[in-house]
Amino acid sequence: MTKSGAEKKRTRRTPGGVQNSSRDLNSDTPPKKQASGKDLFQVFAEKVRDHKEFESRWAVLQETRVEYFRGKDFVNFVRKHPEFKEVLESDKDLATEDVADALLRKNLVVRCDRVVKTLRPGKKKLSTWPAHLEIFSDQMFSENDAFFAWAFVKRRPLWQTILSFVWPVVTLAICLFPVFPHRCKLIVLYSCAGLLLLIFTLLLVRSLIFGSMWILLGKRVWFFPNILAEEATLSELFQFWPKKDEEERPKWTARLFFSVVAVLFILLLRHHAPDEAARARYQKRVSNIIDDVLEWSPKLALSGMMEKQETVVNATETNTTDGTQGTSEEQGVKSDAVIEETKSDLNIDKETSGEEASENQEDVHHHNHI
Repeated sequence: MTKSGAEKKRTRRTPGGVQNSSRDLNSDTPPKKQASGKDLFQVFAEKVRDHKEFESRWAVLQETRVEYFRGKDFVNFVRKHPEFKEVLESDKDLATEDVADALLRKNLVVRCDRVVKTLRPGKKKLSTWPAHLEIFSDQMFSENDAFFAWAFVKRRPLWQTILSFVWPVVTLAICLFPVFPHRCKLIVLYSCAGLLLLIFTLLLVRSLIFGSMWILLGKRVWFFPNILAEEATLSELFQFWPKKDEEERPKWTARLFFSVVAVLFILLLRHHAPDEAARARYQKRVSNIIDDVLEWSPKLALSGMMEKQETVVNATETNTTDGTQGTSEEQGVKSDAVIEETKSDLNIDKETSGEEASENQEDVHHHNHI
């Protein structure tokens, strides 16, 4: 591998330095700080490592899983964010390559090389992010196909450690929410509704302040400027005072245009706003739904279920009694019909026997007459 003139001028690390680097990787203790106190280069390295725009990957280095980055990505990131070098105070004017060499001297990073240096079958170039690395012999910074692994343990804030124990408890509580007491459910409901109302109110107020200041004075004023920032820390998230507006002053034509649009939007909302009767109906409907949720209690629910069960039992008994009475009446009607049929059969038999007797008497009388 060819070396540039700038790289030749830099001092090389001794093999003992390489051994110390490997020993630092296998140990879990962070590197020692300078005798003067806080190590500014370590603070710089931690800020760069924690930034979301800084691209890095994970790989295996001497049976140790490490996080590494490319040399060209480090140079591009520092050039894009020169404010990170302000942490170095007296060394903030150093070039990016010199800052990287300082990180190498302090064993904060270790230069690595890919293990597989030959093309695999069917591949046209080597992997951009290799999965296996080894320590490079010359510990100096370079942008040309150079990889650097972080050699210090990433520290976690205390609140993250506490949250790691709290999150399982919160997850279990969310899963058991259906069996919570009714009073606890009301507390959760009011808390969530109040938090959402606070968030939306804060966003609306800061937007109104920004729009008013931008249209009237031509200044960009965002209170709580980091409230929607993804990379902001917890302390930066609730920073109240806005940053100084360093952008150009907006043109009066743009301010006039947006002011006209805002006035038309307000007039449109006012024209299509519901009247008092519609608002009252909607409020009553919503309040009834909320009242049903808030006024519900297990005792009332159980009493209502018992009343429904008693109503069903009474209705069943009434239907059974009515059915029994109907059956007895039907049986009585049938028995009466059978008795009437029997009587009619007896009458018919009597009439038939009477007619036969009269015919016999007539025959006897005719025989005697002869």
